[in-house]
Amino acid sequence: MGNPPASSEIWPELNYADWKDTCATLHMWTQIVGKVRLTLTPWTNHSWHVTLYLTSRGLTTSPIPYGSDLFEIYFDFIDHNLRILKSNGSRRTVEQKARSVADFYKAVMTALDELKLPVKIDLLPNEIADPIPFDRDEQHRWYDPEFANRFWRVLVQADRVLKDFRSRFCGKCSPVHFFWGSFDLAVTRFSGRTAPPHPGGVPHLPDAITREAYSQEVSSLGFWSGNDAMPQAIFYSYAYPEPKGFSEAKVKPDAASYNSQLHEFVLPYAAVRTSKSPDDTILDFAQSTYDAASTLGKWDRTALEEKKPSLHSASKHS
Repeated sequence: MGNPPASSEIWPELNYADWKDTCATLHMWTQIVGKVRLTLTPWTNHSWHVTLYLTSRGLTTSPIPYGSDLFEIYFDFIDHNLRILKSNGSRRTVEQKARSVADFYKAVMTALDELKLPVKIDLLPNEIADPIPFDRDEQHRWYDPEFANRFWRVLVQADRVLKDFRSRFCGKCSPVHFFWGSFDLAVTRFSGRTAPPHPGGVPHLPDAITREAYSQEVSSLGFWSGNDAMPQAIFYSYAYPEPKGFSEAKVKPDAASYNSQLHEFVLPYAAVRTSKSPDDTILDFAQSTYDAASTLGKWDRTALEEKKPSLHSASKHS
């Protein structure tokens, strides 16, 4: 039997400064693909119909309806090809390489046209300052396969742990999914009560979308790769509406802290990957921040938290 993989292989280093140009380009690429799904998929509450999902090779849209056909688009961060698969067996491939957003957009639209899946999407990116239309964006043109792969490998581990945390809740809860607008992996629990109207103000996102997303009380947990304003990868947790005393709550581990600018508790990814047990570190963070949100917010925790059946119970047949 061989030695188990080192923690650095399972939880790779991901310093924002080392891959920020690739990160910015990949963010725009995922927005293009995500907007294809947005345009063609029936609306689901809280914009759950627009998200991407982790796979054993990358990120996928999941099946998208197109008339009587289905198709799927997925990023492959091992072979570094974007694949478009149609239910009639036809397919196209777009290479993930150093290329501008405009060039990537053109290649994706051409591939869809060739598959007889023409679609027009909103060309302006969402949730970023000073957006450049996809078809004119020559600024973002970096793609480092090593760091794209590292990012996906972090998402693989985060997805696995967040799904473990999700299993502990039997109330309304989102899937673990990747939002291409904010470029983060998230899972959100709901109290079951309505929330006050959100103030909106998210850059280049209609306030009506934001207000519907936060129309009910939530406690949300996720992983974010960072940006120029917050140049580090983090796990985060927030509550909306934020209950009184939330920012002063004692949470685990000691490396976690409340960020008053983001209105979130944040846990640096670097602290997670170097901890004795990254899984337990994330789960302690997830549970303690949820405890704070749900207790201070007076959620009905008895009704909402999962009570698993005994694994030793046997079904009886008459």
